[in-house]
Amino acid sequence: MPNLNRRTLLVSVAATGALAATVGRAQPGPIESSLDLTGKSILITGCSSGFGRLGAEHYARLGAKVFATMRNLPRPEAEELTQLAARDDLDITVLELDVLDQAQVESAVAEAERLAGGALDVIINNAGIGISGPVEVQDMEATQLIFDTNVFGAHRVARAALPAMRARGSGQIVQISSQLGRVIIPFGGHYSATKFALEAMSEQLAYELVPHNIDVSIIEPGGYPTEVWINRNIYTGALKERAAEEHTQGWPQVVASMGTEDGSGRSANPMDVPRAIAALIAMPAGTRPLRRPVSGGSIPQTEINRVTAQTQLDWLGGSDRVGPLVRAVLD
Repeated sequence: MPNLNRRTLLVSVAATGALAATVGRAQPGPIESSLDLTGKSILITGCSSGFGRLGAEHYARLGAKVFATMRNLPRPEAEELTQLAARDDLDITVLELDVLDQAQVESAVAEAERLAGGALDVIINNAGIGISGPVEVQDMEATQLIFDTNVFGAHRVARAALPAMRARGSGQIVQISSQLGRVIIPFGGHYSATKFALEAMSEQLAYELVPHNIDVSIIEPGGYPTEVWINRNIYTGALKERAAEEHTQGWPQVVASMGTEDGSGRSANPMDVPRAIAALIAMPAGTRPLRRPVSGGSIPQTEINRVTAQTQLDWLGGSDRVGPLVRAVLD
C-alpha cells in the first residue's frame, strides 16, 4: 500500500494547530479571509437552500469551479443561482441530481467530470432530511426515506465520484453529519440513527482511501436557522397525518407538536459551515482532520470524538494489516 504515512509527510503544524484550537468551542466568525480555492472543482448536493446554497456561492467567490446540484429542475432556486453566477461572474453550474435516483447521480457526476476535465477535487454530501417524532411512530415509509436520503444518497454520490478520484490519486469527500450523529435527543425520529450510520460509513471510507490519497472529513454542525426546519415539518406533518393511533397514543403531547418546530431561538450564522468546509478544502492533502465540529453554541460531542479516536488507535493502531490506515487518519 503506497503512501500510508502521507499525513506525516504532508503535515502542516500551523494548519493543524489552528484547526485543533477551534475544536470544543463555537466558531461563529470568518476563518478563511485569505483562502484561495482557484482550480478546485467542487460538486455539492442539496443546493436549493441552507448550507448547500450558501456553500455553492461561497466556494465560487473563493475561486472554485462549483457544480451546484438539486432535485426537481427546473425550479426558482436554480434560476436564481444561475442568474447570480452570470451577474457576478462566478463559475457555478447547476445540475439536476436527486440523491435517491441512481441514474441521476451517475449522470450528474459524469457531466461534472466532463465539464471539469477529469476527476472532481471535492464532493460535498450535503443533501439530507429530518423527520421527527418517537421511533415507534416512524413507519417504514418515513424510515426508508430518511435512510435513503441521509445514508444511501451520500453513498451513491461518493461511489459515483470515487473511480475517477482513485485513478488520479487524489480527491476529497466532505460528509455533512450533525452533532446528533454522536449524541442523541429523544423524539428525533431516525435522524440520529442515519447520522450515526453516515459517521461510521465515512470513517471506514477514510481508512480505506488512505492508499489512494483521498481525504474524508465529517462536518458535525449544531442547530442552525436554515430551511431544514420547513422541510422537516413537511415530512413530519405527513407522517403524523398517516400515523395509526396504536403507535401515537403513548406520546400524545409529543405527537401533537410534530410538524410544528420552527427552529426559533437559533441565531448562529449558517455561514459557519461553508467557511469551515472552505478551510478544510484549502488545507494540504493528508492533514485534514476526520471530524470537524461546527456550532454557534455548545459542542457536546468533543469528548466522544476524542475517546473514539483513541479507542480506534489503541485497538487497531498496532495491527500490521490495518494499523497504518488507522494511524494515517487519526494519529
